[in-house]
Amino acid sequence: MQSPVVLAKVSNRGQTSLPADLRHRWGIADGGEITFVDLGDAALVLPGGIGLAKSELRRVLLHRYEAGLAAIDDPELADQ
Repeated sequence: MQSPVVLAKVSNRGQTSLPADLRHRWGIADGGEITFVDLGDAALVLPGGIGLAKSELRRVLLHRYEAGLAAIDDPELADQ
């Protein structure tokens, strides 16, 4: 497995290059959208842009929600 840490430098104009292995893995080798989410002391980089990130988050949360409901043994509590 590749290292999850990739280093890049930022130019004096604020530009950086996304390493080729990440571009290929994320399917944006020929250009594409990424989103930076400012976390305060860090940034999260989301390939595919914010729309793809939102839809993936919805999918994961819905799956977890449905699994949580299925785990409730009391049918009267399950629909509350």
